[in-house]
Parts: sequence; structure tokens; C-alpha cells
Amino acid sequence: MAAVNNQLHAQEVSEALNEVKFSGFHLRAIITAGMGFFTSAFDLTVIGTALALAGPEWMKGFMADGGTKAGFAWTMALVGSVSLAATFIGAIAFGTIADKIGRKSVYGIEAILMTIGAIGSAFAGGPIAMIVWRTIMGFGIGGDYPLSAVLMSEYANRESRGKMVGMVFSCQALGFLAGPIVILTMLAAGVSHDLTWRIALGLGALPALGVILLRRTMPESPRWQARAMGRSAEAAQSLATYSDGTAQAGPQRATGVVREPLTKYALTILGTAGCWFVFDYAYYGNTIGMPTIINSVAPHASLMTSVAWNVLIFGIFAVPGYVLAFMLSDKLGRKSIQMAGFALMGLMFLVLGLVPALSQNAAAFITIFGLSYFFAEFGPNVTTFVLAAELYPVNLRTTGHGISAGVAKIGAFLGVLFLNGILAKMGFGGGMLLSAGMSVVGLVLTAVCIKEPAGKSLEEAGQESGWAPSIEPTTHERLPAPAGASA
Repeated sequence: MAAVNNQLHAQEVSEALNEVKFSGFHLRAIITAGMGFFTSAFDLTVIGTALALAGPEWMKGFMADGGTKAGFAWTMALVGSVSLAATFIGAIAFGTIADKIGRKSVYGIEAILMTIGAIGSAFAGGPIAMIVWRTIMGFGIGGDYPLSAVLMSEYANRESRGKMVGMVFSCQALGFLAGPIVILTMLAAGVSHDLTWRIALGLGALPALGVILLRRTMPESPRWQARAMGRSAEAAQSLATYSDGTAQAGPQRATGVVREPLTKYALTILGTAGCWFVFDYAYYGNTIGMPTIINSVAPHASLMTSVAWNVLIFGIFAVPGYVLAFMLSDKLGRKSIQMAGFALMGLMFLVLGLVPALSQNAAAFITIFGLSYFFAEFGPNVTTFVLAAELYPVNLRTTGHGISAGVAKIGAFLGVLFLNGILAKMGFGGGMLLSAGMSVVGLVLTAVCIKEPAGKSLEEAGQESGWAPSIEPTTHERLPAPAGASA
């Protein structure tokens, strides 16, 4: 009987979290977590242009050491994609560790790695050094995915969980805009190419550096404390730090804990990781390789023109997609938005692939290519991140998200690494048709493997055994907020 009662108190912590109102704490958590995704997006958009600026000088040294043009091309492709491969390792490593020792225990370490990697990249003397620094940065970016996503989902309430987690990821949109704007501004001001790419990569350290302390002071996830570790008393205190003591939960220590096996979620892993993999293959290849794509469409466009197109496409098409995704995900459902996004972005890729003449018309190309970005954002780019933070139980939540994000970045790595070869062999149209095919695979995987979590508690969405929300609310002693706690 004692074990049953103790487990009930752990459940009450989750019920209180499911109903807690949005507060200043949640806004602070969104900003704190979102700055990591601003950093990764900023880096993602500047690295392609940075390599284009650094490439001519680096190539001279490479050739002087006996290298070939083909060897240099592959080396530069590795520079552009190695951080994505490192992200795979970081996501799985941090995700696995955080389920075992706690989210707060490692939160902030990944931001330190991103900062170190960005600063090191700015001072890289050549492609080999850049590979080292970007590996460090990628490892940090990988860790940021499961930690930020899961902490936000576990802080959030049932009613607006999709919006809160989606807002964290949507900080990526600001990074996508800021990166090319910074480069465009420096090029227009006449800053040398060498200094431009170094400043651009170094600036990526600032947002991550700015939130390291905030991340280290965030409270531990009460859900993880209560349901994964059986520490309901500590969970109650963590909950009080951002509910002003108004959330009610039993303060006793619980012994009943969630111990779901990973094998139970094999189909879910196929859905969250598989959908994210095919999406990232197309998305990251097109995003990092945008200067190459634009060059294939407008071979005589200057570098500044290519960067300006980048800003135009993201500002007009991508940003509204992000906003609609997090604003409507709780109303329309994550699964519905993801399926529609895969279908419509795939259609845009199909049109670009089947109608080669569009690549000869700048306005038509920007419109169709831009719409592919709109449906990517108002679709799988946001929803894959959110779903992977909801569909696993508390004892596997960062592990499941880490596996999904890690597998996704292998897709991104392959997309970036092989983009130039695909464009060379298949042409622009062939590359777009391949992206369309990836979208179809994502659509099918979503339909078959993903269950809709909108409107459900996090425990229901994660299929936690024994979860049965109370029908009649119970009255408990109100938890006092600890001294110094703030919203």
C-alpha cells in the first residue's frame, strides 16, 4: 500500500505540471533554451558563405602541399558537414546521460562546447583546424537538442506544450536571418573576405555564451525527479520555483518509478528518427548548400547577391512558417501539420525538379523554392523537434529525443556532403526530385508511426504504464516557494 501511495504522489506532481499556468519562468526558459538553436542556425547559414570566402586562399595552400582540386572539394565538403556528424554523437551521448543523472546536471555544458567551437573556428588557420573546432561545436549542438527540447516539454503544461517547445526551436528562424545579414553587412561595408568569415563564425559564440549561467541555474525537471527517480519531495520543491507555490502536489517521497523498456518504442523511434532523417537530408543539404544552388540557377550572381537571396527567402517564407507552426500546433495537432508540411514541401521540390525552366526565372525560382521553406517550417522542421520530446516516457525521454536528433543529423551530414556531387551528376532538377522523394518517405512514416500527442498529458503521450489522471481533484497542502525563487 505504501508503494501505491508513494506512486500516487509522483503522479500528482505530473498532474500539477500539466495544469500549471504559463508564467514568466516559462518565458525565461524559452529564451534560455532557444538561444542554443539561434546559435546553431546562425552557424548553419554562415558556414556555407564562410567557406566560399575562405576557400580561394585555403586552396592555394592545399595545392602547394601537393593536393588536387578534387581532394580539396571533398575536404571543404567535410568542413561544411563535420559538425553535423558530431551532432549525432552529441545528441545520443547527452540524451542518454540526462536520463540517467538528470537534465540539470549536464545542462549548460553543451553551450560551453558551442562557445569554444565557435571561437576556435574564427581563428582556424586552415581546413584541418576548422574540422577540429567544428567537431567540438557540433558535439555541443547535438547535446542541445534533447536537453532543451525535453526540459521545455517537461516544464510545460498540457494546453500549450506544443507552443512552448515550438517557440524554443523557432529561435532558429532568428539565427537563419541574422547569419546572412551579418555577412551581407560586412561585405557591403568593404570588410576583407578573410576578416568577414572569421567575425561571422566568432559571433556565433555570443548567444551561447550569454545563456551558460542561466542554463546552469535552471531547476531540475520535476517530472524526471518524481517519475523517473522517485524523488517527489525534491520534485515538489523544483515545481514550486516556477509556480510561485500555487501548484499543488503531494510532498512525500515516492518509490514507484517509471521503467519503460526502449523496445516498447521501436515503432515510435522509427517514426521520430526516420521522419527527421529524411527531412534533414533535404533541408540541411539545401540550406548549407544554398550558395551552390543559387549559383546553379544564377551562375553570374555575385556572392552578395546570393547572400541577399538567402535573406529574402528566409525572411519572406521561412519565418512566417515557424510562427504558424508553434501558434497552431496545439490546435491543429503536430501530426497533421507534419503530414501537410511533408506533402506540400515535396510538391514544391517536385515542381522544381520537373520544370527545369523555373531555374531560369529568378522570380519563379524564389517563389517556389521559398514555398518549400514555408512548408518545411510550417511542417516537419518544427514538428519533428516537438514530437520527439513528447512521445517517449520520462525515463527515456532525452534518450529517445537524442536518438532521433542524432539520426536526423546523419541525414543532414549526408545531404550536405553529397550535395555538390548530386548537383554535378543529376543537375539542379535531379537534386530537387531526390528531395521530393525524401518528403514522400517522411509523409508515409508520419502516417504509420506517429501518434498525435496534442491535448494529451506528457505521460499519456509517452504511453507511461499505470498513468491514470485523477478524475476528482484532491486537495493538498500548498507548497511554499523556496526563498529566492522567482518566476
